[in-house]
Amino acid sequence: MSNTPTSEQNLSDLIQAAEGPIRILGGGTRDIGAPVDGTLVSTAGLSGVTLYEPGALTLVAQSGTPLEEISTLLVKEGQRLSFEPSDLRGLLGTSGASTIGGVVATNASGPRRVQVGAARDFCLGVRFVDGAGRVLKNGGRVMKNVTGYDLVKLMAGSWGTLGVMTEVSLKVMAIPETETTLVGEGQTATQAVESLSAALGSPFDVTGAAFAEGKTFVRIEGLEASVSYRTAELANGVLAGFQPVSGAASSDIWARIRDVSSFADRDGAVWRISVKPSDGPRLVATLEDLAPDAIYDWGGGLVWLHVADQADAGAARVRAELAKLGGHATLVRAPAEVRAAIPVFQPEPAPIAALTRGLRQKFDPRGILNPGLMGA
Repeated sequence: MSNTPTSEQNLSDLIQAAEGPIRILGGGTRDIGAPVDGTLVSTAGLSGVTLYEPGALTLVAQSGTPLEEISTLLVKEGQRLSFEPSDLRGLLGTSGASTIGGVVATNASGPRRVQVGAARDFCLGVRFVDGAGRVLKNGGRVMKNVTGYDLVKLMAGSWGTLGVMTEVSLKVMAIPETETTLVGEGQTATQAVESLSAALGSPFDVTGAAFAEGKTFVRIEGLEASVSYRTAELANGVLAGFQPVSGAASSDIWARIRDVSSFADRDGAVWRISVKPSDGPRLVATLEDLAPDAIYDWGGGLVWLHVADQADAGAARVRAELAKLGGHATLVRAPAEVRAAIPVFQPEPAPIAALTRGLRQKFDPRGILNPGLMGA
């Protein structure tokens, strides 16, 4: 049987017949977990948009549908995926085409998450095949028909360890009329986080708040008159001295932040760290001997950390310093031997780890779906 099933039933039969571990592959563009030793199964054959209702802001697609195909379709109707999924091929040195199933499975969410939410918040429904080969579905195909237990949220971010998605239903949104980014220079990371917090705490509906490459960025989107008003209010208030950048120049700023482009051509390990915004600069300062560089997104709540040391010792040091502050760290880029030796994803406290084991036992009783990718 082909390892690139072309139907949900094909996939179910393949999983039922499996005699050992399976490595699930979407587009292969977000390969950050511990290496998986198993039979490769690709979702590329499960491709195509099966329902798109622009008026209902709803799209349904098979999991192997390329993200670019979906984006092109949405743009024709003046719509988009508002959670701004990243393109990490440059950072990770991968190729291929990102798929919508991979986006949902990794809960890939960009700078706009600080305002609109994550990928999981736009998922209306999902169909998937679990580790026993059972076809399961949850939620609905339109917003008014979302019912049942919220397995949709459970599947988003599960990295193929609970089931292989075959179809996802998504809420889409209109592309705003215009966008402007206010740019500040000369701030330290601590000062920048304070500015970002002030902007996010204002009533002016900020959709991006980041500090990268020595500059502070705050994005405002919407109708032109509204954007002009909100931009002026921020520039005359909490962001005094910041300068506006609009149109394509503004979009390019956020594409670089979204895709972590400034770390793409630099050797070294890259971490994705969730932490209290005010603790981000403190964490980076404690790692000075590792030659750290950081991009602060989500108002400082997300830190993309680059360190020169790619060895086990450097990774252990990052985790040790983070433990003093509290937070969550994922090792996004490092040599395969390091990713195999240390936990790529943040180790879970014992009570949560017990829940995780229970869920995996329920959905993958044989332990064959991406085993070891997200822990033991």
